[in-house]
Amino acid sequence: MPSFRIPLAGALAILLWAAVPASALTVIEPGNRHTEQPPIPGASKNRTKALKTTFDRKYKKVLGLLQRDKRLIAQIKKSADDFGIDPIHMIGAIVGEHTYNVDAYDRAQTYYVKAVAYLKGRIDFEYDGEDVEDFIKRPEFSRCEGIADSRAVWSCRESVWESKFRGKKVDGKSFPNNRFSAVFFQPFYAGQTFGLGQLNPLTALMMSDRVHAVTGMPELSATNGKDVYEAIMDPGKTLPYMAATLATAIEDYRKIAGFDISANPGLTATLYNTGDSLGRAQELAKRNRRAGKTVYPEENYYGWMINDREDELRALLTGG
Repeated sequence: MPSFRIPLAGALAILLWAAVPASALTVIEPGNRHTEQPPIPGASKNRTKALKTTFDRKYKKVLGLLQRDKRLIAQIKKSADDFGIDPIHMIGAIVGEHTYNVDAYDRAQTYYVKAVAYLKGRIDFEYDGEDVEDFIKRPEFSRCEGIADSRAVWSCRESVWESKFRGKKVDGKSFPNNRFSAVFFQPFYAGQTFGLGQLNPLTALMMSDRVHAVTGMPELSATNGKDVYEAIMDPGKTLPYMAATLATAIEDYRKIAGFDISANPGLTATLYNTGDSLGRAQELAKRNRRAGKTVYPEENYYGWMINDREDELRALLTGG
């Protein structure tokens, strides 16, 4: 997926000193900017074809799961309320992931059963025999030392990976031209995410401090891969990490790019799908400064579908 990286110091400066004042915010109303759905990537089409199904069948399957499971809807509402967001953003992320990236199970409890099956034995985050905790002790990561916030420190480490290691040979060892999360944090098979929210472990690690502060759930550590995977695979635990991720994306666009996207679930679904809301907000802010006019955030194929079907998805939250 595309990714925009910025130096950590610059990101913190934007967050702490240059937040866009509320009076300057541009509010994005519900609905799509594109009249037609943007193209769906070939990888998503191939996954769906391999499962001998269609996007519409997958959509109906996850919709049915949410319609049947009132307890899950109640948990979604609770997590959304805890993090101060409209629960439609969480519904959009779940529906989008299970329409375009995976196929939903029939019951939420099945996600827990699947998690137990995966969580037997030890789970290590490593590449080619080098544990990530040893990897981040390399001198290239020295600028990340002393950063306390989990999102800031892992963002710093991800930035170092991009600039110093990705696709390069360092100290005689070659590193893949791939994302930090795919190389070190997906021990089952690269590119795979898990659970109801389809979060990857690095995202969970980034959100650890925020989830702990809001819910009191234990903080996560890369030294304990099993705890991290349990947090993203157990439906009873993953919802706060989803809510934190979505709330953070909304805040990034408000503080950095000057857009209030809190009423547009297609945009938050897009950011949930693509990741790196901080880098994308920064890139949008730069584009607006260069253009001298307002360049609006746009939904991708995934977010377009969520906006297009918002009324049907909102009915899940009202019992309709």
